Amino acid sequence: MAEWSDSKTPLFLFGLTTGIAVSAATQFLFNAIAQQKKPAARPVSTIANAPSPNSVPYTPISIGFNSSSQQFGLFSESENLSKLEKDFSISAASLNRIVKHFIAEMKKGLQADGNTLKMIPSFVENRPDGTETGSVLALDMGGTNFRVCEVILEGQGRVRMRQRKFAISEQLKTGTADKLFDFFVDCIQKFLDEIQADLSEERRLGFTFSFPVQQTAINKGYLIHWNKGFTATGVEGTDVVDLLTAAIRRKNLHIHVSALVNDTVGTLMAHAYSDPQTHVGVILGTGTNAAYFESIDRVPKWTGGAVHSGEMVINTEWGAFDNEQVVLPVTKYDQQLDRASANSGIQIFEKMISGMYLGELVRLTLVDLISIGELFRGKSSAELARPYSFETAYMSRIERDHTLELSDTKAVLEDLFQIPATSTRDRRIVKRVCELVGIRSARLAAAGVAAVVTKINRLDGCTVAIDGSLFEQYPHYANRMRDALREVLGLSSENIVLDQARDGSGQGAALIAATARF
Repeated sequence: MAEWSDSKTPLFLFGLTTGIAVSAATQFLFNAIAQQKKPAARPVSTIANAPSPNSVPYTPISIGFNSSSQQFGLFSESENLSKLEKDFSISAASLNRIVKHFIAEMKKGLQADGNTLKMIPSFVENRPDGTETGSVLALDMGGTNFRVCEVILEGQGRVRMRQRKFAISEQLKTGTADKLFDFFVDCIQKFLDEIQADLSEERRLGFTFSFPVQQTAINKGYLIHWNKGFTATGVEGTDVVDLLTAAIRRKNLHIHVSALVNDTVGTLMAHAYSDPQTHVGVILGTGTNAAYFESIDRVPKWTGGAVHSGEMVINTEWGAFDNEQVVLPVTKYDQQLDRASANSGIQIFEKMISGMYLGELVRLTLVDLISIGELFRGKSSAELARPYSFETAYMSRIERDHTLELSDTKAVLEDLFQIPATSTRDRRIVKRVCELVGIRSARLAAAGVAAVVTKINRLDGCTVAIDGSLFEQYPHYANRMRDALREVLGLSSENIVLDQARDGSGQGAALIAATARF
């Protein structure tokens, strides 16, 4: 038997000791032995399989036919695939340029209205101290889903919550303001009936409205523009609290909307209730955004009077960052997605990061690869041709597929998308496309976090509360963000804690409503 290089022993043993299938590790052993048997005149190039200086540094370890090294090799063999790898990769130098431009855009947004980054004062002035108590309702409109919650603040940073989730239909998303807000109040009434609440009791409500709003008071704000697929008429330019209050009156409910809260502001406040070192809140789900505590003397555009705490939560609305495409590495697929979207020309950063769009970016990429004969022998399907049919959840499923033949990826492609008889090569390409889109999302999100933390000079210690399905559920997402933070911030990245914040938007809205002064 050929001698097996000692350098491969640790990786082989890793496969056996970390729960990776024994069959996969055995296949790796056979492949390694086969490599030793190859003639010396035809050495295997390590350069072809190694990431270039501009490629992404983090790739999940996998053993078997779908190993990352083989996928890199596969992409290097094709000019089209090699270009795709380059287009979706973001170097450390590019990350640093993005961070620098991000900070500059934040300062411009704080200086005056009308800039790309809105940097909206939230009217939330005080950090919670964990002693707040009481029972408050929360309405959480985040995008795909809508929640009604009863939040019980127990003090000492403890919270109890009852909630019910409702789906918002496409008809409501694209209908009228009255129908949409009547639906919200119908859901509130159903929830109160379910928990057997006393409907005659006066209740406070915090309204989480996760869209760009020009806020003029703690319970007053005007929708700037819709995103996330919403186009309902009669809402843009209107005070959304007035719309909700009118719907509540039509149902004769005794509910006062005490606070209008962006979901990211709510996430920040909810996490700060239990962790005082929380200075930044981030949403990484259907959409994406960030909020943070800013010294009021660094907000020149603020004209709302004295702020006794000396600071205010700023809603960055970072989904609109670099709409001008100065530093973002926009690909032809990003441009294609943007042109076909309901809000073309805006929210470019969000369209490169958030869960609503990642699956569609993968689909557009696959359709293009099929059209040039790189994938599925040039044959597509009606299912794959349908816009937004490739959900981000499928990307998660494919990235978790570490089987030798990528059998779960095969099931997605052949069973769900009716692609006939996919090859192992096809499936490797699809998996790598998912990885490229997913990695890019995490690295861009990390660039945003690095910019905010640097702007507020918290490199010596800061908790970043992150809510949303991407951070919580997408494979390797958090680690990819941490890797990118290390590249940008160096050793200071060890002081930045990325912490999962669950149900933050609803709890935060209730917390703000409970303590609101107006």
